[in-house]
Amino acid sequence: MEADIKKAGFLSIVLIVGLRIALLLIWLFSQLADNVLEDRLERFDSSAIGFFETLQTSTLDVIYTSVTHMGSVWFVTSLSVVVILSLWFKARDKWATLFFIIAVGGTGALTWLLKQIYERGRPSINEAIDAIGFSFPSGHSMGSLVFYGFLIYLIVRSQQNKVIKIGFSMALGLLILLIGTSRIYLGAHFPSDIIAGYIAGTIWLTLCILVLEWIRWQRSSQVHLGHALQSIFFFSYGLFRHQDNKAIHKP
Repeated sequence: MEADIKKAGFLSIVLIVGLRIALLLIWLFSQLADNVLEDRLERFDSSAIGFFETLQTSTLDVIYTSVTHMGSVWFVTSLSVVVILSLWFKARDKWATLFFIIAVGGTGALTWLLKQIYERGRPSINEAIDAIGFSFPSGHSMGSLVFYGFLIYLIVRSQQNKVIKIGFSMALGLLILLIGTSRIYLGAHFPSDIIAGYIAGTIWLTLCILVLEWIRWQRSSQVHLGHALQSIFFFSYGLFRHQDNKAIHKP
């Protein structure tokens, strides 16, 4: 029971820290959006776009075009079906299945809503790479962060050995970054669109995983998270008071 309380207390702390991080990122996104609306990031965007223009080669064109498709709606949707079927029939994890659907499906809805709110135009229009509609935030960067980020979460939580977990996590993390930079390289987005997509995606993914972990714990343990956190607080406070009293009475 004591071990369960400690685990619950740790999870409670993780939930609190996660929510604080999400709130910080929400504030950061709002600040970025305000700067975009007031055209304060024009110099930053122009400089970053200019840098990527200096890298342009026919080889990179092919590579980045292929990479950008790995963050497209049709590609992510196709892979999502595979992941859902695997989670439901092979892993038999209904909660992970549900929250994967919520995370990925909700990303599409949130991206559309944010684009309608800010109505920022794109640097260029190119239907071949899905560079149509409004630009802020980037749907590719937000969608890839949530989709591949959720895969990283599933891998880390799996029974695979540490080498496989680290290897796949690093590879998927690199893919997320490449998809974002591909949108700048190909002229589909401003750099600030990509950053906003990553921030918004991190917020949404963090909230989905926190709720999923909370439900997992509630269903697997009889120890209430709030009670566990309260017990650890009073234990820590008592330990602190004990040490403080020893220091006061020390000759």
